[in-house]
Amino acid sequence: MPLIELRNITKTYDLGEVKVHALRETELFIERGEYVALLGPSGSGKSTLMNTLGCLDRPTTGSYLLDGQEIATLNRNARATIRNRHIGFVFQNFNLLARTSALENVELPLLYGTGMSGRARKKRAREMLAMVGLEDRLDHHPGQLSGGQQQRVAIARSLVTNPSMLMGDEPTGNLDSKTSREVIGLFKKLNEERQITVILVTHDLNVARHARRILVMRDGKIEMDTTRFEDAFESLHAFETIQSDQETPAVQPEQAE
Repeated sequence: MPLIELRNITKTYDLGEVKVHALRETELFIERGEYVALLGPSGSGKSTLMNTLGCLDRPTTGSYLLDGQEIATLNRNARATIRNRHIGFVFQNFNLLARTSALENVELPLLYGTGMSGRARKKRAREMLAMVGLEDRLDHHPGQLSGGQQQRVAIARSLVTNPSMLMGDEPTGNLDSKTSREVIGLFKKLNEERQITVILVTHDLNVARHARRILVMRDGKIEMDTTRFEDAFESLHAFETIQSDQETPAVQPEQAE
């Protein structure tokens, strides 16, 4: 049984006189242990799909099974419980508490519904920070850490509840190229060694290149589902070329002479 099953998923935002069809009849199956990148231009629907997969938003129509459980009909509180148990999130802006130590930031998800003792929570948080190479930064606040170190704290926090799925929303967007490679290397290691399902939304082709599977989105639909980076690149390049041509004013005959 796939970890993720989407069938005829749609998402429509009602803005009064205008309805925005962010997702259109989307079907998607993701197995446990896959490493998937979501690519697409702004407004393509990739963030909406990410929010749906991450149980942050509920689809307008369709079925979403996560590990066999129907998610599409759950209310906000039930989805929050699912997120805390099964999904770890890593964001572009790290989303760390500024006046809280690295250890306390990582420990935070364990305060909700786990029933763990304070000692057990701290032990688990230390283990996660050690796994991302920050065992010597336990008491440092975010302001005392580099961008790459802050993102590693965020990754440790996302893993502390032992989720089956790790989701990243532009996780390297605020990092330099060297640090980006280190963070992506960590995602790859987690996927290969711990068999965690990794799903990343990114506009960075260098990030997508490391995924085993790439979904290219356009106009609310998955236009391409491929394991070949070259095919994904060509699809995106073709769209950018068409869009550029549409935005370039046509040359009048007298201008061409």
